[in-house]
Amino acid sequence: MSGLRIGRVIAVATALVVVATSAGMAGAWLHSRAAPPAAESLHDRLHRTLDLAPDQDARLHAIERAFASEKARLEAEMRAANRELADAITAGKSYTPEVQAAIDHFHMAMGALQKATVEHVFDMRAILTPEQQTTFDAEVRAALLAAGSKAEASDGAATERAHAPSAN
Repeated sequence: MSGLRIGRVIAVATALVVVATSAGMAGAWLHSRAAPPAAESLHDRLHRTLDLAPDQDARLHAIERAFASEKARLEAEMRAANRELADAITAGKSYTPEVQAAIDHFHMAMGALQKATVEHVFDMRAILTPEQQTTFDAEVRAALLAAGSKAEASDGAATERAHAPSAN
């Protein structure tokens, strides 16, 4: 195999790994938001456990409405970046600057959503009493750790499937 051919094979393999990783991350992220909750959602749990005063409840709903709009905008940006990636892969058939730009666009949008979500958490926390903040902090921590555990379990299962012997 010539050096040029080996370089092309390596470039295509690298592009496929990046695309598969990005698609897997995007799929896991989208699934975590689209799948119906198996148990009570963090949102519902917070409203139930925090014993909010009427003015706090009204302020919390206003914060949630504002975040829902921003979240929808950023999710649309992520979908647009995924379309760009699909188009770049289809057009280029290799790891082109357009593929890299689409990946960068997706990561930028995903990072912006994560930042907006964390800001949203702190906006909600700011309207709570110190006692409510303690409960809120524990609930948020538990939700983040549970989400991390689910992702780790999913990653482990995918690895096991990928390395399982073929039935053929």
